[in-house]
This record gives sequence, structure tokens and C-alpha cells, in this order.
Amino acid sequence: MNIGIIKEVKRKFIHFLALFFIVIYVLLSKYYTEKIALLGLLLLLVVFLIIDYIRVEMNKKIPIIWNIFREKEKDKFAGNVFFLIGAIIVFSLLDFRIALTALLMTIFGDMAAALIGKSLGKTWITKNRALEGIVAELIIDVIIGCIVLDSWIIILVMALAATIVETSVNKLDDNLFIPVFSGFFGEIARYILEWGII
Repeated sequence: MNIGIIKEVKRKFIHFLALFFIVIYVLLSKYYTEKIALLGLLLLLVVFLIIDYIRVEMNKKIPIIWNIFREKEKDKFAGNVFFLIGAIIVFSLLDFRIALTALLMTIFGDMAAALIGKSLGKTWITKNRALEGIVAELIIDVIIGCIVLDSWIIILVMALAATIVETSVNKLDDNLFIPVFSGFFGEIARYILEWGII
């Protein structure tokens, strides 16, 4: 395993921390209210915004976490900030199962695309995107959809939206784009199915 892949594995392990945000939301909504759960996510967002202020504005190296950031994140918000913003948006506005699916696709689909693309990629679509990684993401996203949802149409719409966004977005942060776009199109598909338009 080359050094680039090892570094990517370490970085992608951080994605598992995003599961913690989802667990916090689920537990707070179950034992308190949805508003309290959203405030819990907002509290986490405030904490990470303060960390990023110290890291970026004050240019301080925070022990343990400073070396997990990519070069493009050194002077920008980190991915967890964008993920939390996306989580707050989708949990606030969308059906819970669609929001959950969109967030899990963000975590695991992105992870599959990066790890498979970097380790097994032979057909490069762009400098950073291998066809093998794109296909792996689509498969993982469909599997996630099958676990959480019960409509093949919604699953395919969300998996395609997440994969297209992950493949297309390079300079901006896909941790916000994937949940918002896949969740939005999943919700639209749900309404279309409920209203009997198709």
C-alpha cells in the first residue's frame, strides 16, 4: 500500500466521526425533541467554527488534529463544518429517512470513491476521479439506499445525485453538496411518488 493511500485511509477514517453527529441527532430527537436535536448539531457547528477560527484566522496548530487537514483546507473551513451545515439543513427540511440516507451516502459513498479510486483506479476521467471510484460510490450509495429506504426510484435518484455531485465537485466541499443535492432530489421523488404523478 503506497503512502498516498495510507494517508487517504487515515483521512477517510475521520469520516466515521460524522456518524457521531448523526447519532447525536437521533438520540436527542428520541429522548427530547427535534428542535433540541437540531440545537445539538448547531452547538457542534459552533464548536467546530471556533476550532476553525483558531486554526485559520489565528494560524494556530491545534494538537492532534492539525495534520489531518488537506492542503486545500489549510486556510478554509474543514469538511466537518460543511457536513454539519448539510446535516442541519437536511434534518430540518426533509423526511428523516431521506435525510439519513443522504448523510450516509456523503460519508460512505465519498469514502468508497476515494479509497477504490486511489487504490484500484486505472481509468481516470479527470486528474482526481477514476471510473472505478465512481462506480464504487454508486454501488455503495445504492446499498445504503436499500438499507434505509423502500423505494427503488428514490434510491436510484439519490444514488445518482450523490455520485454525480461527488464526481463533479472538486474545488468546493462535497460534504455540503452531496447531502443537500441527493436529499433534495430524493425528497422531490418522494413527493412525485406520493402524489401519483408517475
